[in-house]
Amino acid sequence: MDPLVERARNGDQAAFQELFHTYKDTVARVVFRIMGPSSEIEDVVQDVFVHVFRSLHSFRGDAKFSTWLYRLASNVTKMHLRRKKSRPRFADVPIPERLEPGMDAPDEQIDRQKRVEALYRLVDRLSEKKREVLVLHDFEGLPAKEIAEIVDAPVLTVRTRLFYARKELYAALAEEPVLAAVVEQLLASLPGKPKKASKKKSAETKPTRSTRRRKRRDSHAEGP
Repeated sequence: MDPLVERARNGDQAAFQELFHTYKDTVARVVFRIMGPSSEIEDVVQDVFVHVFRSLHSFRGDAKFSTWLYRLASNVTKMHLRRKKSRPRFADVPIPERLEPGMDAPDEQIDRQKRVEALYRLVDRLSEKKREVLVLHDFEGLPAKEIAEIVDAPVLTVRTRLFYARKELYAALAEEPVLAAVVEQLLASLPGKPKKASKKKSAETKPTRSTRRRKRRDSHAEGP
């Protein structure tokens, strides 16, 4: 078990504060991506860490702390969404961008903002379970096995939800061709983005008509 987690688990207040500062951005990102842009994001993040404080004694180290934290953040966020009884419309609220060193020029920031808004308009159409798996895999880059632990479902179920989430997302893209280019550009930068099959490889492995004819001629020439 991580020494910092162990100290916080044993009641060290300074260790818990360090744990909060270490993971608060990760939790905020997960909350935002599951919940969507909302004025309540900060409140939900605080609530996640209240649950962490109350439940940390039950963490035994059987799984990674980050996996346990993802699961807790996901569950608390979904609880807030259910309490509201309706999900927020992603496109109606300005999307906060994380400030990083060497940030883009204003025009590039505006362009990225539009791409993010376009993507979340489409993600908003997915069911809660599909959206959760899509966020954790494609947006956060987590492997299916770890997601299965987080959502408490078999790996096959996770892969199935991810398959249909992607299918529905790209179907939605087909309905809005104007958004396709900007959204696909954003999707390409995701850590867990879907891999496209190589056209070159498929072309090499699929026999052409002329290749089949040549093989038939060769077999006739060789005889029985």
